[in-house]
Amino acid sequence: MSDWEERPGGGGAGMRVEAALRNAARVLLRGEAGSGKTTLLRWLAVTAARGAFAGELAEWNGLTPVFVKLREYSGRTLPTPEAMLDGVAAPLTGIMPRGWVERQLDGGRVLLLIDGVDELLDRERRTVRDWLRRLLATYPDTRVVVTSRPAAAGVDWLRREDFGALHLDRMTPPDLAAFVRQWHQAVRELGDELPCAVEELPQYEQSLLVSLKDRAHLQSLAGTPLLAAMLCAMHLNRGRHLPRDRMELYRSALHTLVHDRDAERNVPSAMDSALGLGDKLILLRDLAWRLSDNNRSEIALDQAAVHVGARLRALRHLDPLDGEQVLRHLRDRSGILRSPAQGRLDFVHRTFQEYLAAEEAAEEDRMGNLVGRAHLDLWRETVVLAAGHANARQREELLDGILDRAEAEPRHARTLRLVAASCQETLPSVPEGLAGRLEEAVARLLPARRETDPPALAAVGPRLLRWLPRSGAGLTAKAAARTVETAALVGGEEALDVLEGFTGDTREEVTNALDEAWNYFDADVYAERVLSRLPLEKCRLTLTHSAQWRAVQGWQTVTDLTVVYPFPRLVDLTGLRSLVDLRLYSQRGACDPGELRSLPALRYLALIGYTELRGLEGIGDLEQLRVLSLGVQNVARLDGLRMGPQLSHLTLWDVTGSTDLTSLADWPQLRYVQLMTSETCLPAGLTAVAARPGIRLILHGVDVAAWLADPGFVPPRVLHLDLYDCLLPEDPDALDFPGVRLVVR
Repeated sequence: MSDWEERPGGGGAGMRVEAALRNAARVLLRGEAGSGKTTLLRWLAVTAARGAFAGELAEWNGLTPVFVKLREYSGRTLPTPEAMLDGVAAPLTGIMPRGWVERQLDGGRVLLLIDGVDELLDRERRTVRDWLRRLLATYPDTRVVVTSRPAAAGVDWLRREDFGALHLDRMTPPDLAAFVRQWHQAVRELGDELPCAVEELPQYEQSLLVSLKDRAHLQSLAGTPLLAAMLCAMHLNRGRHLPRDRMELYRSALHTLVHDRDAERNVPSAMDSALGLGDKLILLRDLAWRLSDNNRSEIALDQAAVHVGARLRALRHLDPLDGEQVLRHLRDRSGILRSPAQGRLDFVHRTFQEYLAAEEAAEEDRMGNLVGRAHLDLWRETVVLAAGHANARQREELLDGILDRAEAEPRHARTLRLVAASCQETLPSVPEGLAGRLEEAVARLLPARRETDPPALAAVGPRLLRWLPRSGAGLTAKAAARTVETAALVGGEEALDVLEGFTGDTREEVTNALDEAWNYFDADVYAERVLSRLPLEKCRLTLTHSAQWRAVQGWQTVTDLTVVYPFPRLVDLTGLRSLVDLRLYSQRGACDPGELRSLPALRYLALIGYTELRGLEGIGDLEQLRVLSLGVQNVARLDGLRMGPQLSHLTLWDVTGSTDLTSLADWPQLRYVQLMTSETCLPAGLTAVAARPGIRLILHGVDVAAWLADPGFVPPRVLHLDLYDCLLPEDPDALDFPGVRLVVR
């Protein structure tokens, strides 16, 4: 998950989904096709219903999930609160107490999950934004997650409604390896339905992991959960035969799902069917095109049956067949169609609809139709895939038409050039004249400058790398950093060649981008070819998994280290004696900061996570430490904390009502104290801390009203008092403290 909000320091930093959502009340979640947006919403809904959140999202337990699929409201009025559950729980809504949903919303107990902004027309999206604005004005405490493909909703699409924008990132090599292992573990439950013996699954798993590690293009191909799952299935079903590109992957997956799997297993309904693979694909292509042509993702079952019946009559080699029966067979057995609600039909994933619609466009020679729609984000993937299906004449008509439009329509020029450039991913070959036009189009898109450029450009695929600058020379720091991000998102061996050329660029934005790019490559290879050539004494190094630590441990010149996975033994870090800045953001279990006392240069230390802090007195031995950030969820008393002579800034995370702050008043060197609560509460001893003159006290989520009403309350004597998202007294004059500079946000 990447935070795409603008912030000091430039580019985004990756984080796990749970951490990204933890303190976010309103989120616009953006991700490309197959990146897992809908799956994530379903996981949130099911986990909330079970009350099974743990770790960072434990505070979400008790929320009632309300899942709204926007595709169901295309051409219809968006639901009122009492109708929001109709799409997922229609049988129960009739017996639901009147006003129940409204009471849940009013009490701030709803987790509102809104899926598929990109599946609506542009004018309908504006209606969604207005609907959300009115809903949240009435029920401001509702947690909301909204999903969309990036092209349909920019990072600021819901900014006025106070939404933060997050982007579902491409899976990194460790993510992919974990996915492959869990996929093979999950399919064990299929037992006799597997194409191999259950005991052979470990061999298949290891074979695929080796192939992914040795063949860089496969890692790039399997960058999303959808594609990774298809790759796993194909590797298993086709005797470890793996595809060369996305077009082959989709084609093979469709053939397997639609026909081959049932035929090879001698499923009776498949053996009795008069339809061959080609016949089924013709029917599915026709349905896919009809849906896409009308900018829809769903269709009524009876209407779909009419279309299938009409298409069957055109298949003259078949005896007359009933359209409704054939459609039911395709839905039940193809694995491509489903009924998301009673009386409705859609494709199990929109990517399959786009692939089949693109194939239909090529079969029916509808290139002109695609050219006219190429600027519409709803059609982007269909256009790119149609370029792969098209013959040589059609490819020229399609791409020349798009590039001609780019020249004639400045308003859509950039979008059209990006689409044309992206088509190169699926093109089997490019005529020489057209190749020149495509190169010119790509050149006019480079270098990447805007925050949204890298993922958009990376969609062009590996061919983009040949046009990327080979160093930061002549580029601004921002453009150089965006170029690094773009190459990393493309991935593969050639991308590493590009990134090596930027290792001589010591500008902070560039070195930070090179650090973040580490996640997209094998840890050891990237450390050797890229990181080892950076001036590590001037760079921030971020570890997101244990393989990265194994690759760099012992690098004596590291001064700035961030670790975002649970680091098992703090004592192992003491070999990095040059460390000045150390941040550990996901610690678990018992943690003893005193184990770091042999780091003489350490000036900044963060220990945050669901950890039990022990040996707090050891912090006093860090004589150069100036800034300390601690997660104290499992620490009731801080009286064991000792502070060194230089420590002046203290931040405490996950403060609760049982946290006793009294001992902080004993440390005269403190000039800055920040308290971050896990939920609105009044920590003990706050009055003692606020009695310290000359400090800046920053409170997040504190029950200030209860503090002022406490019998032992004494007006604060601090120099600055900042209140963020605090529960305030009804009378604003109660916050008028003499001599205190107050900020309320």
